[in-house]
Amino acid sequence: MAHVRQRGGRYGKALAVLGAASALTAGAAAPSVATTEQPGSARYVALGDSYTSGPGIPEQTGGDCARSSVNYPSLAAAELGQKSFKDVSCSGAVTDDMWRAQGANAPQLDALGKQTRLVTVGIGGNDIGFGTIIGTCAQLSATDPAGAPCKKQFTAADGSDQLTARINDAAPKIARVLKAVHERAPYAKVVLVGYPTIMPDDGKGCFPAVPIAAGDTPYLRDTEKRLNAMLKEQAGKAHVRFADTYGPTVGHDVCKPTADRWVEGAQPENPAAPFHPNAKGEQSMARSVLAKLR
Repeated sequence: MAHVRQRGGRYGKALAVLGAASALTAGAAAPSVATTEQPGSARYVALGDSYTSGPGIPEQTGGDCARSSVNYPSLAAAELGQKSFKDVSCSGAVTDDMWRAQGANAPQLDALGKQTRLVTVGIGGNDIGFGTIIGTCAQLSATDPAGAPCKKQFTAADGSDQLTARINDAAPKIARVLKAVHERAPYAKVVLVGYPTIMPDDGKGCFPAVPIAAGDTPYLRDTEKRLNAMLKEQAGKAHVRFADTYGPTVGHDVCKPTADRWVEGAQPENPAAPFHPNAKGEQSMARSVLAKLR
């Protein structure tokens, strides 16, 4: 803690913001009675977690799900001229929330029906514990900013990487979601959407502005790449389209200047949740989705 204090209030504030980010990705409000959805009422339905919903980006809708009116599904729907559109993405969602109520929100799959013609899905990050991973890595960075304390934390006794194991464990969950989407919306085009660049692709961090240790920056970058590779593989197996949002966002990561940053860091300088896309990031993700539909 003395080491943290020596770096001043900026670092402490960053950790406080990361705590809020972990809470955001961990789940929405406490469970309550789910709202009633009209199955198959929209031709375009968006499913997903906070990278889809766009927390913190004005204007916010969707109650405790923290949806933005300019998240990538909304932008894609506008570009497609799709007025029959329903966004049920929700911050904190995991794959299980496709089938169960999340706070006051009905299971996301309930929004699908035989009239649905387009489905975008952005899910998986919370299944591997995105929020707690970032929070853990940020806290550990103070103990060894030049090393890789987070990588060490997630290395099992046998030398294997625990985050890789989490990604492998999430693969059948993604496959189950895509199968359920096909079953409930049999006539729909389906696009599985990957995650944008978060840590610098060149592996060079920006501690303490973004409190991730030097060796953990490439570690987290590679972890995200493995997550995206798994999502792409599952999309192929399910015969659905995969929207790569990582490649188009390289060079716009958390360490870039405010004007060039499409994913915010521990202390957002553009409206967004910590370590989440801002409006420019959602615009880029929308372009990736639209590219798969043309």
